[in-house]
Amino acid sequence: MKQKFDIIQSTCVPLPLENVDTDQIIPARFLKATTRDERFFGENLFRDWRYDAEGNPRPDFVLNNPTYSGQILVAGKNFGSGSSREHAAWAIAGYGFRVVISSFFADIHKNNELNNFVLPVVVSEEFLSELFVSIQTNPKTEVKVDVPNQTVTNLSTGHSEHFDINGYKKYCLMNALDDIDFLLENQSKIEAFESRR
Repeated sequence: MKQKFDIIQSTCVPLPLENVDTDQIIPARFLKATTRDERFFGENLFRDWRYDAEGNPRPDFVLNNPTYSGQILVAGKNFGSGSSREHAAWAIAGYGFRVVISSFFADIHKNNELNNFVLPVVVSEEFLSELFVSIQTNPKTEVKVDVPNQTVTNLSTGHSEHFDINGYKKYCLMNALDDIDFLLENQSKIEAFESRR
């Protein structure tokens, strides 16, 4: 969903697992779906971890634990590895996450998130570990992601880190523009350039 990004302050859902690949985020069988409905993919986010073979929720999986909620997913190192399926980003957005925090993202998945209005925030492993401890200690811990200033703050400890984001993608997120919207916004400039050639 296209939403403007400014400051996002939210509780978090912790997923302290490393090397979570895109097949775990959204299993391959859902790639055959003909819908682009975000809710469909969101309902099947981490499908094989959330539900057993009969479709019953697994009570030990974090998305089925009412203790945790929020717009921020805090994930272990190397999030989004594996295949380049964009459906993984659709599922994350469809579930309602606007930010994913990790110490490392697979490049293609990171770009897919940005293209689907999910902000991947890369932090140090020390900061990530502190976040997991804070959330485990108090599930009501909030994190503040300041997109204009490119900072992420653990409000439980007051510790902050700066994160990098491509200037173009930052502009698009802050103005709720996808690539086509950006081109249309600049159509007159493009036409003026073409007329001078």
